Amino acid sequence: MININNLRFAWQKEPIISIDALSIEQGQHLFIEGPSGSGKSTLLNLLGGVITPQSGDVEILGQSLNQMSSSQKDSFRANHIGFIFQQFNLIPYLSVLENITLPCTFSPDRKQKALSHSGSLQKEAIRLLSALGINDTKLIQRSVNELSVGQQQRVAAARAMLGSPDIIIADEPTSALDNDHRQAFIKILFEECEKENITLIFVSHDATLKHHFSHHMNLQELNQVSNKEAL
Repeated sequence: MININNLRFAWQKEPIISIDALSIEQGQHLFIEGPSGSGKSTLLNLLGGVITPQSGDVEILGQSLNQMSSSQKDSFRANHIGFIFQQFNLIPYLSVLENITLPCTFSPDRKQKALSHSGSLQKEAIRLLSALGINDTKLIQRSVNELSVGQQQRVAAARAMLGSPDIIIADEPTSALDNDHRQAFIKILFEECEKENITLIFVSHDATLKHHFSHHMNLQELNQVSNKEAL
């Protein structure tokens, strides 16, 4: 599903990521842990084609992100990747429903999958929100600016899951949730991924979550930049 080879990335001259090799199989649920500043978000942005490495390659579904133009990366990401950003990246002038269904505007494949699940995008959005603990159907027409931080995080999660992308990349997706909502989130995330054989890459500094995952790794041990700093 995903192959990394000789990946190197630096902000200006400061090296952040140096990974020789990493392979992630289709349907694998991978937990990546590491403290703040260890390069977790940078790695996820490289995997999603949001930023471009100085050298090396990220290959997803047999296609090299490095060989794609910016517009091709945008299209590829819309079709194949659901991204839960650490800062949510919700569109403030859109309603909750419009934010959740936005990926289907750019991906007919994800739209068709969503429709096959519930018959309409609105019903599928409501189904996912309900599973995440948001049961007020009137809320979907509100602006996301009217929501609490925890509600915004769950809206961002529903947006990433809608239409069953091949890969879900989750960057600290439970940071704003209390324990009950955190457990509900993990449950629905795993159910959706297992149902559609979705590959899940979940990053967090909270090591107590990793027991949910069949595969886990410490970024500081994989990333040669972190290894050198530790010496």
